[in-house]
Amino acid sequence: MTKLKKVFCKMKQAILLLEDGAHFLGRSFGADGTAIGEVVFNTSLTGYQEILTDPSYKGQMVTMTYPMIGNYGVNPNDMESNQIWAEGFIVREYTSPGSYPRFAGRGTRSEPLDLLLRKNNIVAIDQIDTRALTRKLRDKGAMQGILSTQNFEPNSLFQQLKTSPSLVGQDLVSQVTCRESYSWNQEGKFHLVAYDFGIKQNILRMLVEQNCRVTVVPARTTSKQALALRPDGIVLSNGPGDPEALSYAISNTRALLGQKPILGICLGHQILGLALGGRCYKLKFGHHGGNHPVMDLSTRKIAITAQNHGFAVDPASLEKDIEVTHINLNDGTVEGMRHKRLQASSFQYHPEGSPGPHDAHDLFKGFIGQLSQ
Repeated sequence: MTKLKKVFCKMKQAILLLEDGAHFLGRSFGADGTAIGEVVFNTSLTGYQEILTDPSYKGQMVTMTYPMIGNYGVNPNDMESNQIWAEGFIVREYTSPGSYPRFAGRGTRSEPLDLLLRKNNIVAIDQIDTRALTRKLRDKGAMQGILSTQNFEPNSLFQQLKTSPSLVGQDLVSQVTCRESYSWNQEGKFHLVAYDFGIKQNILRMLVEQNCRVTVVPARTTSKQALALRPDGIVLSNGPGDPEALSYAISNTRALLGQKPILGICLGHQILGLALGGRCYKLKFGHHGGNHPVMDLSTRKIAITAQNHGFAVDPASLEKDIEVTHINLNDGTVEGMRHKRLQASSFQYHPEGSPGPHDAHDLFKGFIGQLSQ
């Protein structure tokens, strides 16, 4: 036995098995256990903490294409929510930093990523060929997978995997939304009601920067309840899963059309599209990363954007009153739209993506400009 194999045998092992039968044996660096989810890949170079704590990843296991993950630790200020939502984490090489400096002089110290994973009971694997895994997902599409530190028998794992539901048709929003309304901040010129379909905290921070006070409401808040809060505008947030499973969100959004200006982001974009009578479809492997080129069709300018979604709005299903404003230059999918008569617009990408490109930050300014009209 080689020296490398002897070292590997001493490690706590983990196994990833996909629905096509392929499996990868590696090292565990998270919690002990077994996790099931749709396996996707993310092309971001940094931001693993923001990715893991993004509620949009509920129901999915994330593969990072960048080979070295963990080298700057994690800290309380980079959380996009109060916990990790991804079902599992898959990387080429986990690297824990040798020291944990105080973060930005605020008195908080960063911690190792593996500690955060164990605190949140998240199974993670490294020391596998993530390039081969990514090429498989790119060629065959995102697929269900099972990740375990407890069971290493492929046939047994495959039987568990067969009984697990796919993302299609699942209402995952109900698992990530807040249970009660809350105020994010108390001051601001404009008052916004933000539907929490899995909202990221950086959306709220950037709305505050635009002189807004924000009331965050649960996903099942009715249109009547939302309007009773007397908002100047409505924000439909990002979130996980299949938009067509969210009949309550679609009907509430339809009732809000024409009542107040509406901005949809990612899942909120898809919900708005369905409320306007359109259809959505599942992408082969989705858009996950911080390097997606998007063209503004009115100016022909191209922005590099942060994205995280597995479904898209079908442009052929949109009525003539709906204008497609932005497209993805990689595959031509709809990245933005607006209603020509009603004050309703949306974006498939994340203008607030952090860390990530800042090209799309001004989109919030355009929406806030509608509130004073």
